[in-house]
Amino acid sequence: MAKYRLVLLRHGEGAWNKENRFCSWVDQKLSSDGIKEAQNCGKHLKALGFEFDLVFTSVLSRSIQTAWLVLEEMGQEWVPIQSSWRLNERHYGALIGLNRAEMALNHGEEQVKIWRRSYDVTPPPITESHPYYEEIYNDRRYKCSDVSQDNLPKAESLKDVLDRLLPYWNEKIVPELKSGKMILISAHGNSTRALLKHVEGISDEEIINVTLPTGVPILLELDENLHPLGPHQFLGDQEAIQAAIKKVEDQGKVKSAEK
Repeated sequence: MAKYRLVLLRHGEGAWNKENRFCSWVDQKLSSDGIKEAQNCGKHLKALGFEFDLVFTSVLSRSIQTAWLVLEEMGQEWVPIQSSWRLNERHYGALIGLNRAEMALNHGEEQVKIWRRSYDVTPPPITESHPYYEEIYNDRRYKCSDVSQDNLPKAESLKDVLDRLLPYWNEKIVPELKSGKMILISAHGNSTRALLKHVEGISDEEIINVTLPTGVPILLELDENLHPLGPHQFLGDQEAIQAAIKKVEDQGKVKSAEK
């Protein structure tokens, strides 16, 4: 029997998810479909009887908005929320804003898959000439982070995401989990993948095959040492979830009409 249970969630679809662009640290709200995904997630978690004591999010709006909508559907709006940049999406550097399918056409699907899914490959860093540089690095939300703005990343591999996430996991989330609290982490595709890699011991080679759809809750059941009792579970209609996973995987492929 599980000693601890933890629910992870990739935020609902954002505007740039819909446009198939690398969103990363650019702050985007949920799309209309993303709002529905978050609401449906909340309804499903409520039907399953989940009662949360604490929610963790990144400092990006799509992560926070998803948490709000989930809690509202569950009638648990009062549950405290803690936000940290350490749960942010992976920083895609110079790729931010670019269309994934167009990148696949220009650079090949395999290269885009490596940029999106590999463990230790870092994309080219963002520079001051990038159209979204000022928007990201002059954002007030990072003035209250636990590192100086000069030390914020300019590009990250998944390994880098895990390295900046682990201190927060160990120092903030684990103590709350071990105190018996039921926790929801509403984050992003890559920060969630990094956390799954750490908790489940997924290899550097296998993590490239782990794809997470938007708005689908993931249940982890853990023993007293926070070791998983089994693989993570996607909660919901399994056929619909597999279709959503394929949709995410296809984002990095050349569109059929362009092949």
